[in-house]
Amino acid sequence: MAASQGDAWRRRARRRLAEWAHYAVANGDRGMSTAEYAVGTIAACAFAALLFKVVSSPEVQQMLSALIDRALKTGT
Repeated sequence: MAASQGDAWRRRARRRLAEWAHYAVANGDRGMSTAEYAVGTIAACAFAALLFKVVSSPEVQQMLSALIDRALKTGT
């Protein structure tokens, strides 16, 4: 009797797998764009935070100020 229960379980598992595979093929990329947008948004936020940290550092601010001062003095 245990073997027949195991066979029934395997048949149900195969049927569910076949149904899932059919659903995945039929619906293609549905939902993928949302995940891609989420990952892109997180990456953009991380990059913006890193850029803000770099630009707001005293060394970079000093270099940018020197560059702007040199550019303004060159015109006179």
